[in-house]
Amino acid sequence: MGLFDKLRNEFIDIIQWEDSSGDTLVWKFPRYNNEIKMNAKLTVRESQQAVFLNEGTIADVFQPGMYTLQTQNMPILATLKGWKYGFESPFKADVFFISTRQFVDQRWGTKNAITLDDPRFGMIELRAFGTFAFRVIDGGKFIKEIAGTEGQFTTDEINGQLRSLMVTKFTNAIGSGNIPVDKLAANLEELSQACQDKLNEDFDAYGLKITKFLVENVSMPDDIKKEIFDYSRLNRIDMQKLAQFKTAQSIEIAAENPGGIAGMGVGLGVGMNMGNVVANSLSNAGNTAAQTQNTPPPLPGSVQFFVASGTEQTGPFGNDQLTQMVQTGTLKRETLVWKAGMAQWTAAAAVAELSTLFNNVPPPLPA
Repeated sequence: MGLFDKLRNEFIDIIQWEDSSGDTLVWKFPRYNNEIKMNAKLTVRESQQAVFLNEGTIADVFQPGMYTLQTQNMPILATLKGWKYGFESPFKADVFFISTRQFVDQRWGTKNAITLDDPRFGMIELRAFGTFAFRVIDGGKFIKEIAGTEGQFTTDEINGQLRSLMVTKFTNAIGSGNIPVDKLAANLEELSQACQDKLNEDFDAYGLKITKFLVENVSMPDDIKKEIFDYSRLNRIDMQKLAQFKTAQSIEIAAENPGGIAGMGVGLGVGMNMGNVVANSLSNAGNTAAQTQNTPPPLPGSVQFFVASGTEQTGPFGNDQLTQMVQTGTLKRETLVWKAGMAQWTAAAAVAELSTLFNNVPPPLPA
């Protein structure tokens, strides 16, 4: 037997791991078929754990520190090997060192689009990506559930499993987080925390902890983004101004038609109806915005008329305003008026709702 073989057969009396890789999670101490001497020195550095296995069964787990291996500090291994009265001879055991430091700047992302059912926009496909950090908190659980008895286990080998779990939990967090899809970009921090909490509920069973989870971006198809932007803009528009704007557009179109005042009246009616349709649909779809503005509905029976002034239309005016206009002479019997539902502009005295306003006003002097 040569000198090298003789040295290899010497009992091991120093057990330690000097990690310089930066990405190794598990490292098996090489015994080279030699035995571990009782009273050997075990050094577990900060951010490490040492796990002893006996014939594939997890025995004792050592936290950072320096140990002299004896039956007293290896109670589980001593029980497994039947050391009832102490043991001074060499023994065989598999020793795994686990890195418990924090592994940062790990990337995650959705390979395929996530389908989400939004109550306002229907089925939407989302993609997301970000970063996360994790550490091993229980070396025994981690070896049993993830690493197995591989001699070396790196972050690359576990990241695939972690990413799959993260995408699943991200989907659940969006579905149960009550965050509207158009508010996701403004609530990434809240979404990130919700995902981290859900992930740690499962990762504890693997001996892992997610120390940081960040959603950096959530994207969706361009047509959905445009729809959300349009909805957001319309949701902020004053419904009264929107109706007036639509009416003005209709009058402008009607003025280009040969129908004259009649055509103008029809166009005005169309414009008002368009405005009412838009206002009603947005009001029904955006109850939340309406509640926030606390705008009361019009009083029952409050009819508003548009009044022709030369070649322009003014208004709309309520009953009190119309009464004052009659008294000041601004509104006369022959003045053309119009309201929603009328086929064309009509003289004020011919409209039933307005005819009583002229009871106290003398008729025009005969020519």
